Amino acid sequence: MDGVIWDWASFALRWLHVVTVIAWIGSSFYFVMVDLGLRPALNAPKGVGGETWQVHGGGFYHLQKYLVAPEGMPKELTWFKWESYGTWLSGFFLMCVVYYVGADLYLIDRAVLDVPHWAAIVISLATLASGWIVYDLICKSPVGEDTAKLAVAVYVLLVVEAFALTHLFSGRGAFVHIGAIVATIMTANVFLIIIPNQKKVVASLLRGEAPDPALGKQAKQRSNHNNYLTLPVVFLMLSGHYPLAFATRFNWVIVALVILIGGVIRHFFNTMHQHKPAPWWTWGVATALFLLVVWLSSFPAVSTQARAASLAPTPKVAAAMASPHFAAARDVVVAHCSMCHAQEPVWEGLAAPPKGVVLNEDRAIAAQAGLIELQAVRTNAMPPRGVAHIVNLADDDRRLLAAWIATIPAVR
Repeated sequence: MDGVIWDWASFALRWLHVVTVIAWIGSSFYFVMVDLGLRPALNAPKGVGGETWQVHGGGFYHLQKYLVAPEGMPKELTWFKWESYGTWLSGFFLMCVVYYVGADLYLIDRAVLDVPHWAAIVISLATLASGWIVYDLICKSPVGEDTAKLAVAVYVLLVVEAFALTHLFSGRGAFVHIGAIVATIMTANVFLIIIPNQKKVVASLLRGEAPDPALGKQAKQRSNHNNYLTLPVVFLMLSGHYPLAFATRFNWVIVALVILIGGVIRHFFNTMHQHKPAPWWTWGVATALFLLVVWLSSFPAVSTQARAASLAPTPKVAAAMASPHFAAARDVVVAHCSMCHAQEPVWEGLAAPPKGVVLNEDRAIAAQAGLIELQAVRTNAMPPRGVAHIVNLADDDRRLLAAWIATIPAVR
């Protein structure tokens, strides 16, 4: 029953996370579009630097932007911050449920770095914190005064982190952590820079003082970074479903290219929002980079089977393999699952095992006992029921798998 509870917890948090992501990205993209599309204001109040007219939902909207702040505080002021906070919090709790509770399955690759469960979690938390600290120091250094140099420095930082994480965690774990580091940077920008600076501006207005323009400049810089980081972080969060992205030899290079792809696509839309000539060349660059990603994904991961075989199985895996029902359960899994869930699937149309799950070796089967229970015992999700009769799983086979699962204390 524990597996069912954790799976529903994961589903609920994923649902919440997607909703908050939509809210945050939607409001972020909207305000970027508004800001870049402003035009000189005619007969506008003092301090207004631009305005725009929009039509939506049968009505017309007139928006004005003050360069620093209005002379007096409005009675009602909407703060856009909870979308960001909700996205990070739901994402962090989702990572706890999936990658911390299931560290042995999703986070740790003992052929990459053999660490205990708790150590992997400590490394994870340390990377999230250090990613923001280093980024913030770069922004506040002299490099931060030059937009081009700062962009290069942040890019190099993310690529170095991608390389390091692929040598600490499993490919899937590395990709989600790169995405989590970027998301942490984005939310910390809101929580520690953008909102505090806006509050300082409000406080100055309430005291009857002129706000410091530098506060708005710094907040604008961080907001601009968030704008360019959005598309790569969405790719990274989706990548866990696609082993051709995270489980191939040049996975960290793929991350580096995806960051560039996201940047040039945002450049296209940002330029369009400014009503400037459309830089159509960006789509050619993005397409070429994506084709390079596809080509790099065709190189299989460097084999670590020899090293992995020398590692002692974890207590959970050992218990699963020691079960008197394991041999029969293994035969069922190999017969019905291994044509797809193998390092090189033989099922037509599959270039990699679905979600990176391999089920053609004893230790791998034992390690996936929890997923096998959810996919083939408590539900009939796997194998797909529309495929050939040689793959379909009979009720007797499912009962045999259930008998095996019932003898594993960590899964039962």
